[in-house]
Amino acid sequence: MTLGIGVIGTGAIGQDHIRRVSRALSGGRIVALNDINADNARRAAQEWAPDAVICDTARDLVARPDVQAVMVTSWGGTHAEYVLDAIAAGKPVFCEKPLATNAADCLRIMEAEMARGRRLVQVGFNRRYDSGYLDLKAILDNGTIGDVLMVHAMHRNQRVGPNYKTEMAITDTLVHELDVHRWLLDDEYVSAQVIFPRRTSKALPHMRDPQIALLETKRGIRIDVEIFVNCQYGYDIQCAVVGELGQANLPDPPAVPVKTGETLSRHIMNDWKYRFIDAYDAEIQDFIDRASTGSPGGPDSWAGYAASVAADACVRAQESGRIEPIEMIAKPAFYSR
Repeated sequence: MTLGIGVIGTGAIGQDHIRRVSRALSGGRIVALNDINADNARRAAQEWAPDAVICDTARDLVARPDVQAVMVTSWGGTHAEYVLDAIAAGKPVFCEKPLATNAADCLRIMEAEMARGRRLVQVGFNRRYDSGYLDLKAILDNGTIGDVLMVHAMHRNQRVGPNYKTEMAITDTLVHELDVHRWLLDDEYVSAQVIFPRRTSKALPHMRDPQIALLETKRGIRIDVEIFVNCQYGYDIQCAVVGELGQANLPDPPAVPVKTGETLSRHIMNDWKYRFIDAYDAEIQDFIDRASTGSPGGPDSWAGYAASVAADACVRAQESGRIEPIEMIAKPAFYSR
């Protein structure tokens, strides 16, 4: 069976997912598109899904009988509304991160999903599908480096545009680390602090960059994450986990070393779409495969909620300069199955 998929939001990530469903993956077909800018949706359809219907509203798209599953790739502030519409229709929904821009909306999503009685939501934390992170987790789980003590991580972007605000370093950028570290460590956060080093001259006037987020988990693991979104040289993701018996590092993506002109060099990627292209492919294929059976897998609404609670605390810490507590509700049994 081919799964009929409707996509809400045809910006960069939406177009990339439309392309991979149409050209790179199996079992899915894009049947409907919606975007606040209808011209964007039409261009995406012409490029990747010429048979897709352009819907006037997201709600119209969700209601279509040929849409058996929904992908939400619009801007973050709209995610909760569209995910709730999909849940109300009983349709599996893949939501790019964040699940919602605040923890309260994540709670509403979980309550709606639990009321439906079955899991319907998969959140787009694609690093859980990256081969490097999967290998790193296997090493931590088998105890090779002993009990984990510290994590040193880094998220660097070459540059960001004028619409990027200081708090987006948390809500749009750090949110990946907020999810992947609790998954790697099988632990929850208890506090967050954000400090600001010397500001780069390459940042736009309204933006404070770089930042360092300091997190503590229930087991006492300390995590520091550098977020530097105007680093100039490329897109660079690093993670070093320090244990009692050793250290495990996230590997860099493979690149051919080049010797020329008395120089040894290696290419550094400048685009997240290519750095994690295999992980995105695996993630969306997993959604198609599982949604075809009625219930998605992968990161669930609880993961979206946990990341949102931590992000809310980090944004408070940006403003207060203090160590802020991270407090979550007890995990519902529904998400422990």
